[in-house]
Amino acid sequence: MNVTLEMTYKTPKGVQTVFFSDTMRAEQALIIADDLERTGRLRNIAFSDTRGHTWSLKELRKFLAEIETEPHHLTVYFDGGFDQGTKQSGLGCAIYYEQNGKSFRLRKNRLAGELDTNNEAEYAALYLSLQELEQLGVHHLPVIFKGDSRVVLNQLSGEWPCMEPELNKWADRIEDKMEQLGITPEYRLISRKKNREADHLASQALQEIEIASNAERPQVEK
Repeated sequence: MNVTLEMTYKTPKGVQTVFFSDTMRAEQALIIADDLERTGRLRNIAFSDTRGHTWSLKELRKFLAEIETEPHHLTVYFDGGFDQGTKQSGLGCAIYYEQNGKSFRLRKNRLAGELDTNNEAEYAALYLSLQELEQLGVHHLPVIFKGDSRVVLNQLSGEWPCMEPELNKWADRIEDKMEQLGITPEYRLISRKKNREADHLASQALQEIEIASNAERPQVEK
């Protein structure tokens, strides 16, 4: 989770002002807040997350301690492909997350035969990622969703209208699942090159190569 700090600072002579920080990871914000508190000149510290929720120092510290043993800092890559010749779709997703101080990557794909267009396959791939998040036990957390489908991401974010009935059904299904899990989504459009991993998983599904893995990754510097 990313937050910004709002700090009220008072000098020994009583001059007071308010500072706002850049957006940073909550763990980093706590380190900075603890360091500033040791000066004895802070009168107030508050944290605001991307959902508009405000946290006190005590509340944020407690929240981070609670989620440490659960999957958090979640980023999802998704992609779907439709084969016009076989009328089959390949769905792929890669989920990056942290848990117990370690980094993990979950990869999953699926072959689907009930879809009719590439856009449907893209929606279905995103829904597949939600099913995997549910299996991980993810709940009431922000999640970043990255894909190369401008249609899906712009429709889900509300920037574009969704006029096609089948896509509307998928959008409703996805929004219902996110509400059920308490997920706050952040949608990011990326290039096909940057979405190569999810694209490869979708292509493997079309070749009937099933992938289902969840493995620890080397810890990256925060």
